[in-house]
This record gives sequence, structure tokens and C-alpha cells, in this order.
Amino acid sequence: MKNKIFKEMRGGLVVSCQAEGDSPFNTPEGVSLFAKAAVQGGAVAIRSQGLRKTKKIIETVDVPVIGLIKDAFSDGSVKITGSYNDVEKLAEIGTHIIAVDGTYRKREGLSGPDFINSIKAKYDVVIMADIATPEQAFACAEAGADCISTTLSGYTPETADSKTDRPDYNLVKQIIPKLNCPVFAEGRVNTPEFAAEMIRLGVWGVVVGTAITRPHIVTDWFVKAIESAKNEKYQKYQK
Repeated sequence: MKNKIFKEMRGGLVVSCQAEGDSPFNTPEGVSLFAKAAVQGGAVAIRSQGLRKTKKIIETVDVPVIGLIKDAFSDGSVKITGSYNDVEKLAEIGTHIIAVDGTYRKREGLSGPDFINSIKAKYDVVIMADIATPEQAFACAEAGADCISTTLSGYTPETADSKTDRPDYNLVKQIIPKLNCPVFAEGRVNTPEFAAEMIRLGVWGVVVGTAITRPHIVTDWFVKAIESAKNEKYQKYQK
């Protein structure tokens, strides 16, 4: 089953269908419509957050679904599927791949790699390790993670200062040659050109979220660009 899932995802686009806060799409039905539209457009898999939303998406589309449950560490940074209970609940609803925080931060008294190793010993599940550094990627692969995703690069305390508005190509370049499991690129892949470059670098697949399923953020990009252009033009005529 695992090999079949990864074969279906190879060289393709995974769309992260997540909605939070006051987004009008922040319901199981809302994100499932995003998932349905993404599959119509050619997405080979969907990434989802939350039990009810993930379950609804699994029921709606016929492609693999990567599920996770978000929480927070003590410093306020995001924690991805940080308990055995989370893993059990995601498995119960038929989640094809479970994303787990693969950083060294502790949960269940264990670091990410140790937690993943324990999960693989306890449950028959496919695990995607979300990492931020090469060392975390190597440790998670050694611990038994079935695939690696660069999801957390720039979003952990130790990598926040290195975050840019572009994908972390360097991270991908460092881990691809040394890993024997699929590597997915995720994080700030917000243009088709960025996605294509990741494929050229050898990733198994590309995960895109905000640029496809966060219309209020994409709208803000356009609004700010237009306002900037208007201001430049106004200043030009005032000279």
C-alpha cells in the first residue's frame, strides 16, 4: 500500500487545503471543496489539518490524503501531530499518510526522531516527517520516517532568522543526495516557477498551500503591489 501511495504522488503537486481563524472556508465542507477543485486541477494528493476536516476530505477525493493535527509548543511555535492520541485518531479515520513534527523539540517526552521511531513500533502507519534542518531530516529517516518534508524550514526558533520569501532550495540540495526515502518540498513554494525548480532539484513531490488555498492572503499580495505602484506614481507626479 505504501509503495502504491508514493508511486501515485511521484513528480506531482500536493495541495495543502487548510483554513483557520475567520476564513469563510474554515469548515470541513469548505476545505473539502478546495480539495475537490485541487484534484480537478491535477493535484496528486491533499494535505489537511484537523480530524473533521481531514475525514471530510478523505470522503470527498480519491487521492492520497496527508493528515495532521496542529498544536503548539511552549514557546508558541507550531507543533504537528504531537501525541500518540493524535496519531491514533488520524489512523482511525483512514488517513493515508500522517505528518509528524520531526524537530528535536520534546513531545511525549521524546524528540521528533525518537517519537517517530516509537510511532512506527506501535502503529502500522505511513509517516511524513516535517523537518527544518538537514540533521533533523537524516535523524527522522534513520528513525523510520517513510518520507521527509521541508515544511518547517523558517518556522522553528532555530531557523526563523534564515527565512526568506523564497523556498529553501539549499535544504533540499543538502538532503536529497543523502536520503533513500521520498523528499517533498514545502514552504513558500508560491509560484509555478518555484515548484518546477524543486522538481528539477529532485524532490519526489511539491506541497503548495497558501498560493492556492488562502485566497485572502493572495488577494493581499495583489492589493499591496497595486498600492505600492500607486504610491510610486503619485510621488513621481509630485516631483
